[in-house]
Amino acid sequence: MNSIGLAHLTLLRLSPPELVGVAAEAGYDFVGVRVRAATAGENQYPMAAGSPMSRETVRRLRDTGLRVRDIEFLSLGPETGPGDWRPVLDAGAALGATTLSAVGADPDRQRLTDTLAALTEDAMTVGIRPTLEPISYQPISTVADAAAIAAPAGAAVLLDALHIQRGGSSLDDVRALDPDLVPCLQVCDAPLATPAHLDLPADLPMGMKADGSVLQVEARAHRLLAGDGELPLAELVAAVPEDVPLSVEVPNAVLQNALSALEFARRNLDGLRRVLATVGSHV
Repeated sequence: MNSIGLAHLTLLRLSPPELVGVAAEAGYDFVGVRVRAATAGENQYPMAAGSPMSRETVRRLRDTGLRVRDIEFLSLGPETGPGDWRPVLDAGAALGATTLSAVGADPDRQRLTDTLAALTEDAMTVGIRPTLEPISYQPISTVADAAAIAAPAGAAVLLDALHIQRGGSSLDDVRALDPDLVPCLQVCDAPLATPAHLDLPADLPMGMKADGSVLQVEARAHRLLAGDGELPLAELVAAVPEDVPLSVEVPNAVLQNALSALEFARRNLDGLRRVLATVGSHV
C-alpha cells in the first residue's frame, strides 16, 4: 500500500510541530516540512538544526510515530551554492528527512546539472537525496527535462500532478522514468484546462508570494482535493512504481479559511483514499 503524507504547503499556516500533530490525528503516515522560504520575502519558520522549534518537531515526531520524508525548498539558480544548501541539509538531517525538494531556476542546463550534482554529493553525506521538481512556470517544466538533469546528477525527480498537467507532460512521460528516479508523488486535483483567471488571495500564508500569473496562483492557492477535479489521478498513480509514497499537496485558500486544519487534513486524506480505491481498474 502507498504511504500517504501531508505536504507543508497544504497547511503552511501551521508550524512544523503543529503540522505533525494535525497529520498524526488525521491519520497520515509522514509529513513534508518547509525549512527554507520558497519565495522572496517569505517568512520562515525557525527550523535551523538544534533550534527550539526543530527540537519540538522531533519530539512530536517521536511521540506520534510519524516521520519527515521531505524538506523544502531550494531554488537552483545561477548563483546557488553550498552556502545556500548546507543549512537546509542540516535542518533536514535533524528531522530525519530523506529527500529535499529543489527546482531548476537556472536556464543554463549544464550549469544546473553541475549545481545539482554538487548539491547531491553534499546531501547524500547526511542521508538526503535531492529531488528536482518540474514546475510549469520554471525553466525546467517537463518530466523528461527534469529526468535528463536529475539522472546524471545522481538526484531524483519529484512528480507533482498539477505540474505534470500544466507543464505539458504526459502519463507516458511518467511511465518512461527509471523507477529509481521516482521516490514520491505529490497529489492534488485541478481542471484539465488552465483557468483563464484566478483571484490571488489577499493573504497567502507566511507572506508567500505569487507574481499574479494564473499558473502560480493556482499552484499556491487554488488546488483542488483529490477527486474534486478532472486530473487523471488514478491513472497517474498506476503509472508510477508500485507503493510509491503519496504526498498530499493541496493549498486551497477557500477551504483553508472555511475549515479547521484538522478537518481540511481529513478531507484531503479521504479524497485521496477514494481515488486510490479505483487505481486497480487503471493498471
